[in-house]
Amino acid sequence: MRILFATITLFMSSLLFYPLSTLALHHEESTVVASGKQYPNNEGKVIEILDTTGYTYMQLENGDRQFWIAAPTTQVKLGDHIRFVESMSMENFTSKTLNRTFRRVIFASSTMIKK
Repeated sequence: MRILFATITLFMSSLLFYPLSTLALHHEESTVVASGKQYPNNEGKVIEILDTTGYTYMQLENGDRQFWIAAPTTQVKLGDHIRFVESMSMENFTSKTLNRTFRRVIFASSTMIKK
């Protein structure tokens, strides 16, 4: 009984030190910066599109940073504001279809064009 009580107490006290801010990172609102509009981390403006069989690669701009995402085939155009759901990211990813290596690409399970 004492071991069970000690285990529960230890578990409950560890919750006090868990950084709750990590639970809502994707809900953080961003501010506008001088070089362009900054969106939440899982959004960006499309600045380049590469279509392949089964995937659409999109280079997004978010404030002063640019990054690539790969999503299931998506009808998107330059300038669209995209929100995506990240499933994983890879460093130095080589697309054999495009014969191109991306420094980093985020694989998205879904995307949505924001109006």
